[in-house]
Amino acid sequence: MKTIQEAVTAIINKTPFIEEALYDKLINVSSLARVIKPEVERLLRKDIKEGAIMMAINRLSPSSVLKVRKNIKKIALSSGDFIMRSDLCDYTFKNTPTLVPKIIKLLSDIGNDNDNFFTISQGVFETSIVISKKIESKIENNFKEEELLWSANNLASLTIKLPKTNIEQSGIYYFILKQLAWANIPVQEVISTTHEISIVVKETDIKQTFSILMDMKLS
Repeated sequence: MKTIQEAVTAIINKTPFIEEALYDKLINVSSLARVIKPEVERLLRKDIKEGAIMMAINRLSPSSVLKVRKNIKKIALSSGDFIMRSDLCDYTFKNTPTLVPKIIKLLSDIGNDNDNFFTISQGVFETSIVISKKIESKIENNFKEEELLWSANNLASLTIKLPKTNIEQSGIYYFILKQLAWANIPVQEVISTTHEISIVVKETDIKQTFSILMDMKLS
């Protein structure tokens, strides 16, 4: 039969970032013990005192948390390549049979102009296009018959180049995005490839976004 310590550890391990929040003293141990008490009792098939669960929580070793943090920070920010682009626009269209041909035409119109920022993210029901403002007219001309679901301008992006080893480590996006959430920065888009992540925010937030990521890198 499992011990109280084993049951608590198993429950916490199901959501590993709870352990991180505990280590940072962002979670009240008494409140957490009260929340997980029914599950602990279900696993052990007997009544357990809340105090015993609190003791088990306090005995959790932070070593695994520190290891995850170290690996994520090393992978996510070791390259040091931050690329910032400003004056961007974001359009989201409903997916239709006529949308893809228009995207192909837009790609042809833009050509190999590396000065322009241009990304496409196609979901199941909608497609988002983030572009430099100077080619905004091409969107308005080519897509005027498509159903526009949302649009925004005065945006900026920060692109982080990731090493090839990033695909072996869980939590990289969480590690980066949680810092922005804590700073109350609303992320407009997250655009990723295998070894790149671009975070799109309002231009008024880009300076703080860059500062946060640099602080993470240097700390």
